[in-house]
Amino acid sequence: MIIFDRVFKRYPNGCDALRDVSLHIKPGEMVFLTGRSGAGKSSILKLITLLERPTRGSVVVNGQNTASLSARAIPSFRRNLGVVFQDHQLLMDRPVYDNIALSLIVADVPYREIDRRVRAALDQVGLLGRERVLPSELSIGEQQRVGIARAVVGKPSLLVADEPTGNLDHALAQDVMRLFKRFQDVGVAVVIASHDESLIEEFAQRAIHIETGAVVA
Repeated sequence: MIIFDRVFKRYPNGCDALRDVSLHIKPGEMVFLTGRSGAGKSSILKLITLLERPTRGSVVVNGQNTASLSARAIPSFRRNLGVVFQDHQLLMDRPVYDNIALSLIVADVPYREIDRRVRAALDQVGLLGRERVLPSELSIGEQQRVGIARAVVGKPSLLVADEPTGNLDHALAQDVMRLFKRFQDVGVAVVIASHDESLIEEFAQRAIHIETGAVVA
């Protein structure tokens, strides 16, 4: 599913974000990336989602070496990924339905299939019936659920989340983590960057600890 082989990442400003990182995440596995802010967790996620490419080493996702993918191939590559952000990144002036449907519209999915998938995704996150509500009318926890619905509406084999519970209290964070666990239970691989030790202990099957750009445990 995901293989990092001796990966280094240096940004243009000279910052070495990752140093000789090797890791393997299996299909259907739920894994936490842990470590302090700036340790390199987000850089790993950016390499997985092809927001960045490694300076050295290889990154393989879903059997594809990302170094061999052209810029034109990236949209197709990302259709097998779902990404959840800490700050939701929702279109606040568009209803919930439009936020979730957008990626399917861009992919030219037929309208009936879009409608079916959007409603199914909302049902999975407990928001069916809120299609026409604006994100600003929802609580922070509900906005995060919309973000998760948007990430899974394309039926990805891999779900990636960067500090998805960072803005939530513990009870809401537990609810969000239960959603991720539910997707893992049906075969979706889930990779979550988080520094919330209590959630990691409660939900993790495996945790990869990062310090100053290196895997230390």
